[in-house]
Amino acid sequence: MSEKRISTTHKLVLMAMLAATQIVLSRFLSINLWNLKIGFSFVPIAVAGMLLGPISAGLTGAVADLVGATLFPSGAFFPGFTLTAFLTAFGYGFFLQKKQNLPNILAAVLFSEIIGSILLNTLWISILYGTPFIALLPARITQAVGMGIVEVIVIRLLANEVPQLKKAV
Repeated sequence: MSEKRISTTHKLVLMAMLAATQIVLSRFLSINLWNLKIGFSFVPIAVAGMLLGPISAGLTGAVADLVGATLFPSGAFFPGFTLTAFLTAFGYGFFLQKKQNLPNILAAVLFSEIIGSILLNTLWISILYGTPFIALLPARITQAVGMGIVEVIVIRLLANEVPQLKKAV
């Protein structure tokens, strides 16, 4: 059985819709502290990864970060966070586009939390605020573990809906 291909226009509209959803979840429905962020803004990006693959998901994440930072700034714009948004979304697409089984979900979440949250975003916060990287790590690791557990559970639940989502797309 071959997968149906969606048109470029359809794909762009889906990417824009998911980016807009990510902006709303990130900017208005998340708990944001200067060095921690807790919320469900990963959901539309994970969906983009499952439905559209790594490159389109990465672009969706980067655009959502750029537009969100422009329209609703929560501090100084820093391109490192956009890079992290691209890489995290790319990881969701890389690990989840073909199969959404538990090992792939764990790999996607570990990639997102270790590379994105613990390493890169901690580095960007350290650079922006002049706080030593090592001093930030305990709180960042605690957040990553908590969010990682939530991500695995939510993505696992979403994975059950992927066949219906693919039909709708």
